Formats: sequence, C-alpha cells, structure tokens
Amino acid sequence: MSSRPVTRRRAEPRERIPKVGFVSLGCPKALVDSERILTSLRAEGYEVSPTYEQADLVVVNTCGFIDAAVDESLETIGEALERNGKVIVTGCLGARPQRILERHPRVLKVTGPQTYAEVMSAVHEHLPPRHDPFLDLVPPQGVRLTPRHYAYLKISEGCNNKCSFCIIPALRGRLASRRIDDVLREAERLAAAGVRELLVISQDTSAYGADIRYAPATWRGKEYRTRLIDLARGLGTLGIWVRLHYVYPYPHVDEVVPLMAERRVLPYLDIPFQHGSPSVLKRMRRPAHSEDVLRRIAGWRRECPELTLRSTFIVGFPGETAREFEELLEWLEEAQLDRVGCFKYSPVEGAAANALDGHVPAQIQEERYSRFMERAAAISAARLARRVGTRLRVLVDSVGEQGAVARSEADAPDIDGVVRIAAAGGLRPGDWADVEVTASDTYDLFARLEAAAVATSRK
Repeated sequence: MSSRPVTRRRAEPRERIPKVGFVSLGCPKALVDSERILTSLRAEGYEVSPTYEQADLVVVNTCGFIDAAVDESLETIGEALERNGKVIVTGCLGARPQRILERHPRVLKVTGPQTYAEVMSAVHEHLPPRHDPFLDLVPPQGVRLTPRHYAYLKISEGCNNKCSFCIIPALRGRLASRRIDDVLREAERLAAAGVRELLVISQDTSAYGADIRYAPATWRGKEYRTRLIDLARGLGTLGIWVRLHYVYPYPHVDEVVPLMAERRVLPYLDIPFQHGSPSVLKRMRRPAHSEDVLRRIAGWRRECPELTLRSTFIVGFPGETAREFEELLEWLEEAQLDRVGCFKYSPVEGAAANALDGHVPAQIQEERYSRFMERAAAISAARLARRVGTRLRVLVDSVGEQGAVARSEADAPDIDGVVRIAAAGGLRPGDWADVEVTASDTYDLFARLEAAAVATSRK
C-alpha cells in the first residue's frame, strides 16, 4: 500500500433543511387532513419541528364547529404568531377567513378544509423546499399522528344532511365519497405497515357512495361497489380490527351487523343519535329521525349480542321542554347504550337552529346535562360490571410503571374507556394481549394478563 498521503475533498456545507411546525386541532377527520399535509411536507424534504421556536413557519389546522372550538383555534393561532411569527392557517375555521383575519391579520395565508394543494403552495411561497430524494424518505403508510398500531381511514368528505344545529356542510361541502378501490388500497398499505386497527371515519359513513351512485371497482381480483356493506366486506379480509364511526341508523346498516357477529369487523357502532324525543329530532332535522331506532337496536343485539353501541347527545336544544327531556332519559334507559357522550347546546354561527324559539337557559341546561350523565354513568357501570370474570383480547396502547393501558373491541381510542392491566409482563404498545377482567368502575375495566401475542395473530 502506498504511503502517499490521501488528499480529502472538503465536504460542501449542507443547505439547512427547512422545518415546519404543525398544530392539528379538531376531530379525527381533521387529523387525517393533517396527516396528508404532513406526508406531502415530508415527501418534499421538509422536517417537522416539535416546537414553535425551532420551526421556520407554523401550519395550524383549525376546528370551527362550535364556539369553544373556534376560541381554541383563534388562541392557538395567536400563540403560534407570538412564538414564531410566520403562520399558515387551514381547516374548518379557514372556511370563514374573516373570523381569523379580524383577530390575527398577520397570518400568511388562510385556506379552508381539505385544501391540501393550497397549503403546500403557501408553504412553498414562504419556505421553499429543499428536497433530497436519498434522505427524505416517507414511509409507505405516510406520516401519521396516531400511534403506529392504529390509524383513521377517511372514506369521504363533506355531508348532504341539513341538521339545524350544524354547519359542517357549509365548512366541508357536500358529500364526496372516495372510490372503494382507492380506500381499500390505502387500508391494505396501512395493514402491511403494521397497523392493527382501522377506524373508519367520515361525516356520514352510512351515506358512503351515494353521491357517485355506488360506483363499481375491482380490488384483489374481486368486484366491489362503493357502499358501506362492500366496504365492510373488503376491510374484513385484512385480518385486523375494523371499527365503524359516524354511522347513521339507515335501514341498510342492518346488513353490516351479521359481519360483526362473524368478527369480520368489530361489533361496534358509533351512531350519533343526538336525542330520544321525536319532536326534538324533527326540530334538529336529523336524518332517519322517523326510524324506530329502539326496535332496530333490539334487532341488532339479537343478531350480535356482543355489539357495543356508543353515541352522543345534545341537551338543552332550543324548545326542549321538560317532557321532551324526560323522553330522552326514558329512551336512554331503554336503549342501554354502552358508551355515551353529551353536549349542552351552544349556538353556532350560521346554524339554522339559532332562529328557533325557546332557547333553554344555561342553568337548566346544566341541570339536564348532570341528570343525563348521571343516568348514562349508571348504565355504563352496570354493563361493564357484567364483564368481570370474562376473558378478552385487547390491543395495548401504552405501558408504564403501573402496568399497561389497552383497549378491547368495545373501546375506541380517546373517546371510550380502557382496560387497565396491572402488570405489563413485557408488553409493548401495539401488542395483542389476552386478559381476564378482574374488576370494573364507571367507564374502565381492570384485568390481569394471561398471555401476549406480539406478532400477526388475528383478534
């Protein structure tokens, strides 16, 4: 070997990688929008900054559904401006740019929901990309804001309903369904990347495909139509948990329940009933308000006894009488829903319900809210108590010194209860675990570990 010294070429200084801060507010549908934007940013070589101060600019994905969400969005924009100074705003509140610009005229750009190209264009204008195709690799499932083991799967945008308390159609437009082959291919990529649970979301999952006349498509060599039952059948072949959210109780939902009994999809329905009084539901202009829902629920439970039902309700809607509220409590008692959330009615700018007579005073709203939640909590506690002594397959979300926190088929992340496992026994997030339920409280189960299945086993 020659002893001649080697002359090394001085490395050229690398151009600084642009960094974008990102704040995602609102519902899971907005979270999916954020994931798509973040995937585009990463694909173009941007880094995502964990702090305002380290970012070159900040994107805030806002919520604008109710007044509290609007306030949170405006406060977050203000915080980003104060701590960074360069802010792009998108999301539902962006559909009403005057609300943002009146309070924060210094924002660089305001776009509405689902305007991914406009957001990227604004980022390009104020922070040009530096793309290195060898370093800026994006995982096949894209950038996710959820843990690796579960993901939201958005099947459509917008909504055709005209609920009097809601302005979502004005913010997000009319129903626009994705073709079923596009949805199933995304689900397939997520499953291949290690996702163990898919949470199907939209504004109205039951209406999926109606706007494109249930268009036919081929996936894995089989014919499917763009409709709820075919979506459930297709997703049910992936060998992972599939959970259905925002399902309105239209008659064709009955077709999906047998698939739940077979565990092709999880025996879980998230149905926003909103009230139990027919007269209130009529004033709310709720779709399917004339359906005999209690009879339908009884039929679903005969078909699939393990079915979990969750819902949300509004108390204090304009004109709600004491008798109508009692009807709601009676309905809840008969329905015996497993998971329940409740909101006190609050006016939303642009909603038709604002013009209704008989707005309920705040004190009465609070009293009704307390009575409703007390009744719902008692039902929840009683239903969970029946599960003590049973064995469950659960999905582990987190592990700490106190044990593991997991979820059963009956528990959607962030909105439902959990299963607390006393000793983690080597578990990691994303593992399956077989447990025996030892105790329960109002919303959660407590269990001991029987065995863990870490790899690819089905539910």
